[in-house]
Formats: sequence, structure tokens, C-alpha cells
Amino acid sequence: MNKVCIAVDVMGGDEEPQVVLDGIDAALAADGDLEVLAVGPADLVEPFAERRERVRALVAPDVITMEDDPLEAVMRKRKSSIVLACRAVKKGEASGFFSAGATGAMTAAATAYVTPFKYLNAEGEKRPIRPCIVSAMPNRRGGHTVFCDLGANPDVEPEDMVRFAQMGATYAHVVCGIDAPRVGLLSNGSEDTKGSHFTKACFPLMREQVPGFAGNCEGGDLTSGDFDVVVCDGFAGNVALKATEGAAKLILHELKDTLLSSAKGKLAALLVKDDLKAIQAKLSGDSYGGAVLLGLRGVVLIGHGATSVDAVKNGTLAAARAVRDGLVDKLADSMEGIVR
Repeated sequence: MNKVCIAVDVMGGDEEPQVVLDGIDAALAADGDLEVLAVGPADLVEPFAERRERVRALVAPDVITMEDDPLEAVMRKRKSSIVLACRAVKKGEASGFFSAGATGAMTAAATAYVTPFKYLNAEGEKRPIRPCIVSAMPNRRGGHTVFCDLGANPDVEPEDMVRFAQMGATYAHVVCGIDAPRVGLLSNGSEDTKGSHFTKACFPLMREQVPGFAGNCEGGDLTSGDFDVVVCDGFAGNVALKATEGAAKLILHELKDTLLSSAKGKLAALLVKDDLKAIQAKLSGDSYGGAVLLGLRGVVLIGHGATSVDAVKNGTLAAARAVRDGLVDKLADSMEGIVR
């Protein structure tokens, strides 16, 4: 494998920074060609880097918290771990960036410093692409369904949705190994005539410009496996994602309570304990590390706030894999009118 340097935000996530440092160690152990730029306060990253051959420290005295206003924090906290890591990707000091920090701040900083690709509009003007957050969710067919946008853009235009679909399809092919992915537009019914005024405006554009477009799909198709890519605006996507995560947690909670409510159930729980742990791990998202912010001139991965050692490890490895696979260039190649 090629050597790749990934910047990791030591202050990202709800857990203690030691969880992130342990996750970096686990990623380094799993990938002998991985190098890490550990970004955070000097008292954490400098001694950590000094004891490890493949780690460099980038001191970031400021921290952007989940409570900060994203845009204001990115402008005001110029020496935060999120901003400095994005600048490191822009300057070529790192090839990618992983953080479990605030999604809004990550999106704002990456858009400002890593910068999105531009495209030529109908009037011949250069306009920046709206980055979208993309993740692969497990489905009932044993594979993954790529879902975008998960929250980067609450308000978009139909033309933005076309590019989300194109990027999601490329991600499905490059990262998930899906040939000729089927793309669906999230709506309130599968019929072509269903939807809001907005989705009805998106439908003909996606049918004309998105290879593999298979029409409207419903909320249940996020996990059905009937579609390989599901596309929506960031507002609907974030609501749908959190509703799906909440439903998964409820089912696991109810199953656990039912099994532990009787002696017979407790015996059954012992027999299927490992299987239940495997299901919980699959639904937690730790196995794939995070969601990718697509449309940028660099690889940026956003992890879940309640992150773990495994999530940091897998998010860092996923960022390195995306760099090695040339995901950024392949995304640009998938869209017409992109300005290099």
C-alpha cells in the first residue's frame, strides 16, 4: 500500500481525548503505511507524537464544541483543531481528515479551507458545488445502501440534488463495490407522480442526468436493499437518519428487556449473546467509521459524536482508503462541467 497521512482531530467527539489517541494507535497497528497528523492541544499531541514514529503533532490551542455556532466558531477560532486540520489538507500536509467533532463546524471549515469543486452553470459562470454528507447503511439484503445528504444542506436546489445523486452513485461504486448502482429519490411514495413540489422538480432532472436513476423511493428503502443509493435534501436526510438510528436502538432495547424478563429468556440470551453483540456493532456505525463529506478537493470524514476506539480506528482507516482509491478525482470525473 502507498503511504498516506491522515489528520485526526484529537478533540473530536463526546468522549475523552484518550479514546481518540487509543483509536489512532489501533489504526497505526492495522495499517503499516499509515501516518497520522494528530491535531489538538500541545500537552496531548506533542508527547503522543514523540513516542510514535509515524505520528506528527499539529498544535491547536482552540477547541470548537458542540454548543458553538458553527460558522461563528470557524471564523473566530482560527486555531481550533478542526480549522487547522482542514488547512493542513488544503496545504498538502495531510491527504485526508477524520474528526468526530461538530458536523456543522466540520462542514463549514471543510468548505472554507479544503474547498469544494466548482462547476460551470448554464450561464457559463463558475459556481462551487454544495458538499453533501454521505454514509453507507446496512440493509436487509446483507449489503449497504448509500444515503445522502445526511445534514450538510437543509435547503438546496434541484440541480444540487442531481450532483448529490451523481456523487452518491460514485461513492457506492468506488467504496462499496456496487456495479451500476440503482439510485432512488426519497419521497412519500414510489409512484412517479408522488412527492412535494421540490421532489417533483428534482425527478425529471435526475431521470435525465443520473445514470442508474430508478425513480422515487420511500423511507423503508433506506434499509430494504431495493435501492443502492437514496438521495434527499439535508433536512429530510438528517431527520430520516436519526429516526432510523432511534428505531434500531428501540428494537435492541426491547429485545434485551424481553430476553431478560424470564429465566427462559435469560438462557436464550446467553446462547445468542455473541450474535446480539454483532448486530449491535453493525447498527452502531463503528464498523465503517463515519460519513464522508463529498464534493471537496480533499477527503474529509465525519464520525459520530459518541465515538469509540473502534470508530476512530475505522474512520482513520476509511479516510486512508478513500485517498488511496482516488475517491476525490473519481467523484469529479462523475459530474459534467466540473472545473479542475
